[in-house]
Amino acid sequence: MRTVLLASLRTHTRRYVAAVLAVAIAVAFVVVTDAIASAARGGLTDEVGKPYERGDLVVTGGGVASWPTNEGVEAVVALAADEGDSAAPLADAWVPVSRTDGTSVVEDAPVGTWPADPDLVWQDLVDGRGVEAPDEVVADASRAQADDLGIGDEVVVGTGDAATTLEVVGLADGTTFTPSALWADFSVVSSFDGWAAETVTYAVGPDRDVADVAAEIAALGSDASTVGDLGTFTPAEVADDRLQTANQQVDVLSMVVLLFAAVAAVVSVMVIANTFSILFAQRQRDLALLRCVGATRRQVRRSVRLEALVVGLLSSATGLLVGAAIGFGGVALLQATVDFPLGTPQPSPVWWGAAFVGGVLTTVVAAWVPTRTATRVSPLAALRPAAAPSVRTAAGRARIVLGLLVLGAGVAGLTAAVSAADMVVMVAGGTLFFAGVVLLGPVLVPAVLRLVGLVVRRTGPTARIAGDNAVRNPRRTAATTASLLIGVTLTTAVLTGMASARAATDAELDEQYPVDVTVATDAGPIDDALADRVTGLPGVEAALVVPGGEVAAAPVLDATVAGLPVDQLFADEALPVVAPGAAADADTALDEVVRGDRGIALPADDEILVPSGLTGEAGLTERLEVSTPRGSVTLRARYVDSAWGTAAIVAPDTLATLLGDDTAPYAAWLRVDGDGLDDLLADLDAATAGTGASVTPLVEQRDWISRQLDIVVIAVVGLLGIGVLIALIGIGNTLGLSVLERSRENALLRALGLTRRQLRRTLATEGVLLSVVATLIGTAVGVYFAVVGVQVMVQPSIPEAALVLPYGQLAAVVAVAALAGLVACVLPARRAARTAPAAGLTAD
Repeated sequence: MRTVLLASLRTHTRRYVAAVLAVAIAVAFVVVTDAIASAARGGLTDEVGKPYERGDLVVTGGGVASWPTNEGVEAVVALAADEGDSAAPLADAWVPVSRTDGTSVVEDAPVGTWPADPDLVWQDLVDGRGVEAPDEVVADASRAQADDLGIGDEVVVGTGDAATTLEVVGLADGTTFTPSALWADFSVVSSFDGWAAETVTYAVGPDRDVADVAAEIAALGSDASTVGDLGTFTPAEVADDRLQTANQQVDVLSMVVLLFAAVAAVVSVMVIANTFSILFAQRQRDLALLRCVGATRRQVRRSVRLEALVVGLLSSATGLLVGAAIGFGGVALLQATVDFPLGTPQPSPVWWGAAFVGGVLTTVVAAWVPTRTATRVSPLAALRPAAAPSVRTAAGRARIVLGLLVLGAGVAGLTAAVSAADMVVMVAGGTLFFAGVVLLGPVLVPAVLRLVGLVVRRTGPTARIAGDNAVRNPRRTAATTASLLIGVTLTTAVLTGMASARAATDAELDEQYPVDVTVATDAGPIDDALADRVTGLPGVEAALVVPGGEVAAAPVLDATVAGLPVDQLFADEALPVVAPGAAADADTALDEVVRGDRGIALPADDEILVPSGLTGEAGLTERLEVSTPRGSVTLRARYVDSAWGTAAIVAPDTLATLLGDDTAPYAAWLRVDGDGLDDLLADLDAATAGTGASVTPLVEQRDWISRQLDIVVIAVVGLLGIGVLIALIGIGNTLGLSVLERSRENALLRALGLTRRQLRRTLATEGVLLSVVATLIGTAVGVYFAVVGVQVMVQPSIPEAALVLPYGQLAAVVAVAALAGLVACVLPARRAARTAPAAGLTAD
């Protein structure tokens, strides 16, 4: 049988190409994931330990992950100064940064500490020098470029009495996990309210024992009421702890990517199983002849399974080589283009071994059932002409009944998932539902093919022949389309679910960020001249100057929300209110400036919209009494997580009742051209310098969220594309094998007058039909999954979320699948057309 095995591999090499490609892609997917994940872990290892690596000890708040108290940090710094040691707190404070002329640089930026001892400096100095005095600061190099800061510039850090003017003396790079816009002396950072330190890196002085110093530091924490617990660890111990936390994110990401690798593996199993099924069906006469000349059923089965094993070994080895090339090359490309710490990929023997063994097992398992089926037929029956395949057999009927039961169980599971809002139940129900669709494939797919065929049959005889060929073998047709079906289903479900989530998120963003840019003061109106300047700047597409004033507000205590305390709302402060609809030409301006529903900017006459940041600590009430010396009104309060400025919104009539003509411009709302946003923000900073007004670029926050959603969609669809690619390879392979199987039939069609062009068109139409039908069914199932997914995953967070069908994207999926099916049949069609009719009629 060894001779038979080698001869079979040589003879049928071309027929195994699709199986080799499918397994190689799945194995390469796992190897690439390992390469990127290991590079990320290596980069994290280098980044995480940098702040600690130059010290002898690292002081924490007792445990390795605990932060010391501020008093504890100050006590450790004082101890180091007294004993001749060095201490470098890894601390920061979030404070506003501005220029000396009052122009804002960053509204709220992290200002970290620069070690006083040069031997403990962990930042990478890019230009200039480090901090040597309390009035100096080093800026983060990338942020400094974005904020137009350079060496020699002066910045004001903090506000009020705590404001400090510092000179930029250097530019440096920090790490991803300890980001700071500026680094200053510890005395400066600790002067701001809210500062905190993660650790203190401690270097022991000469002639001092590390163990003794550790005992001294621990003794500082004996009085827990002032200093709190203090612990000392080696830099390696702290770095390992931080690395485990950071690596959890990488490992979780790796697991998510491996889920898509599992999808690719499942699709590969379908492609390989279909390939072997067709291949063994074509070789049924050869296998029967082997049986007739003395080979036992066990020997034949072992021989063909050894073929599958050899194919699996070659495919997995190919996948390892391709994956290594793509993985190492991809990491090098990411290192050159992405601002994320990446080290050198360290191949994992476990991952590589699992990928190789998984590829081999996938091939062998996929060939197991087709092998049993091929060797179960008796030699004499195999030598007789094959009857047309049919699903109307006992096994076929049992499969249909099982498919209906599994499909029903899937529907029940998905219904239960919607009721319980349980994602685990949803995944289980979806798996059962799709398994039922696959089991019913021999009935479902040909039925849809016949419906689609009714449309294309009218285009000519080639289309009629293609339609008949596509449904001739229902099981093979179902198996061919199953791999593409799973890819399209998942892609459609993701696209539809993401579109629905995106629409719901956009509605939330419309409410939270209804205006692109606001110009306002912390309290009081803005100057008319300033309003004219900012609204007339280049890059402002539309502008609205919003009138308003200050009122007193008190809760109506007979109506509380959720029993929250409401003794006094907006205590000791006047409440600024504005009415956008009261401005001149407000209707037109609001349409141009405010995004989304205008109801966000135009409350009802008995309603007041209050940004959640204005509620203070007192709580929320359903009704507020708003008053001025002119009168008072009781309004229904609607609290929204919005960012249109530091004022509540009332209706124009309400503002007129409260303030009459005593209104002033309280804010300028701007809609901007996104392409010129950076230039406009610079112009706005210049226009508001020294006026006390602040510029809030809400569009940047909105665009950042939108970009993250876009990245998620692109990444998910790209990962699913691997499975779709494998499925399309399977369709091409099926068509190629069917060409070989139908050589005599194609030759007979040629002999009866079918031209080479018509034969190519027939096979092309068949490939397109298979792809389009699989895509249509997958789209329908995917939309159903998306409906369930929106109800289970989106609506609990955004109750107003509704299903949104991305018609353009779904149409693109159908078009791409049809085009790919057409491309997949090009080589098989050319091969069939090149065969002369006489040669084809003599083929066995």
